[in-house]
Amino acid sequence: MSTQQHKRFTDLEAKPMDKIQILHTIFFLLLFVFTFSAAQNVTRSWADEFHVGVILDLGSMVGKVARTSISLAVEDFYAAHQNCSRKLVLHVRESAGNDLQAASAAIELLENHKVQAIIGPQKSSEAAFISNVGNVTQVPIVSFTATSPALSSDTMPYFVRATLSDSVQVNSIASLIKAYGWREVVPVYDDSDYGRDILPYLIDALQQIDARVPYRSVISMSATSENILQELYKLMTMQTRVFIVHMSSTRASLLFTKAKEAGMMNRGFVWIITNGVANIIDSLSPSVIEAMNGAIGVRVHVPKSQELDTNFLIRWNKLYQRDNPNELPLNKLSIVGLWGYDTVWALAQAAEKVVVSRNKNKIHQPSKNSTCLESLAVSTNGPELLTELVRNKFRGLSGNFDLTDRQLQVTALQIINVVGGSWRHIGFWTLKNGLSQELNKKRFKITGSASILDLNPVIWPGESTEIPRGWEIPASGNKLKVGVHTSAYPEFTKASKDPVTNKTRVSGLSVDIFEEAIQRLPFAVSYEYQAFDTVDTASTGSYNDFVYQVYLQRYDIAVGDITIRYNRTLYVDFTIPYTESGVAMIVPVKEKVNNNMWIFLKPLSKGMWFGSIMFFIYTGIVVWLLERLHGNGYLHGPFSFKQLGILMFFSIIEESK
Repeated sequence: MSTQQHKRFTDLEAKPMDKIQILHTIFFLLLFVFTFSAAQNVTRSWADEFHVGVILDLGSMVGKVARTSISLAVEDFYAAHQNCSRKLVLHVRESAGNDLQAASAAIELLENHKVQAIIGPQKSSEAAFISNVGNVTQVPIVSFTATSPALSSDTMPYFVRATLSDSVQVNSIASLIKAYGWREVVPVYDDSDYGRDILPYLIDALQQIDARVPYRSVISMSATSENILQELYKLMTMQTRVFIVHMSSTRASLLFTKAKEAGMMNRGFVWIITNGVANIIDSLSPSVIEAMNGAIGVRVHVPKSQELDTNFLIRWNKLYQRDNPNELPLNKLSIVGLWGYDTVWALAQAAEKVVVSRNKNKIHQPSKNSTCLESLAVSTNGPELLTELVRNKFRGLSGNFDLTDRQLQVTALQIINVVGGSWRHIGFWTLKNGLSQELNKKRFKITGSASILDLNPVIWPGESTEIPRGWEIPASGNKLKVGVHTSAYPEFTKASKDPVTNKTRVSGLSVDIFEEAIQRLPFAVSYEYQAFDTVDTASTGSYNDFVYQVYLQRYDIAVGDITIRYNRTLYVDFTIPYTESGVAMIVPVKEKVNNNMWIFLKPLSKGMWFGSIMFFIYTGIVVWLLERLHGNGYLHGPFSFKQLGILMFFSIIEESK
């Protein structure tokens, strides 16, 4: 083999070896690129994930609706914002309506998942405790269902209320009560933080319109159907027929079902539901809505929008049935679901603006006797996230979503009437315009029944269109004891005994005036007449004894032709006299009266004037003579005008004495 041939052969053997090396090189390069990319992706996913805890009572209707709305909001937000550098990762936990379980879930989310925010402590009591945890860890707590006014305290700086405080609606309820002329109301509420916290604000609002609260119906959280029915029967024995229901949706549903069973959804009753139930009335079962027929309520007004269309409801129901396969689709989405949806959008927008630190949390240095809360890490992103969340304002599905002052700002409330298995619009209430049919209508003056014309007509319980008067004569209770005295003039008061029924029969002007006054009272008064028996009915002494019986509390009130005398006023109070006293002055009327300058001469006759002048001259002459005889130097010599002046002066001096 020649050298040239050997070299060619060697080159042929070398070429396959070069290809193998090239392939190895390419393989290692690809492996390096893939590994680097994977590492970058791991680092990127760690930096882009924004962990958020969600605590809901998934067994309740509100919890189910909120869970679906939150999940759909995450999908829709990142479908509309594909270039976001950060994505919310939800960690849903069950509270089962238990404060302790909700608090435990919050601590677990903070410890294991290092969540940067917590959404949805559903109950006010849950939100109160979890907010304290948020204060320690500087993690914002956002709730769109906790409405207790106590949560607005400055001691909870990291609590954000994405819903309406209960204190906002009390003025609208008071306006309704004043417009319809009711003077007494009975609040019916849960014995919980949610039920009790509204009372101080509600009582203050009612006092401003001079409405009384004669009784408070507190329903225990452990009350059974029988207990609620017993309480309703107790309310029926009272005269007040206007009730304000402030309860959770579950317990309000049971209350109205039992109220219908007890006959309290009939004509004459008034039921006002607060926004806790009115806001989610579309989510209640048809049987409950039917039991509530005739009730009126206050709810948050949701303006119409293109985003809230049929397509959205179809997508929402599809996801809702996926999460709750045994539930029926809903015809309308309640405001709670819309608030949950908008809350996620607000949080996602705020998270996008926050500069996430590599060192997300600062670890506490636990002391020897430290508690579990003290050992939780403090979020370094919490203050900035809270600032961006409160500063963020946008137009959401629920309307203008503004969390200024860490609370949702709502400008209009809607008055609704539950009727026909659904509800109908009655009017609006705003702080600026009060009650009106339209939002932009100028404020009207509330003048009793005239203001009702500015609202749509209401179908009251019992399918009545007549406005209930708000009271009935109570079935039980003490009656007003009215004492009557047979007068010497029977036209004023006459009392006698019915020989059959042994009841007191009365008649006369005084009795008619008393009964007319009773009818004009804005509340019911049950009374009975009791005759004052005396031998001498016409004597003054008998009237003194009659009046004294009121002081002795034998009678609550005395009716008759009783003269107001000083000695009697020491024991009782009298009304303003409703008859004339009989004292009068008769003055002749003269149509033509001389208005000349000598009108002052009219009071005295001519003879009286002549006698006065003569007496005036006589007095002057007597004084002049006495002074002249006593040697007064001014009066010597012939009579002159000077002496005449002195004479008149003496007359005036003597007359003035």
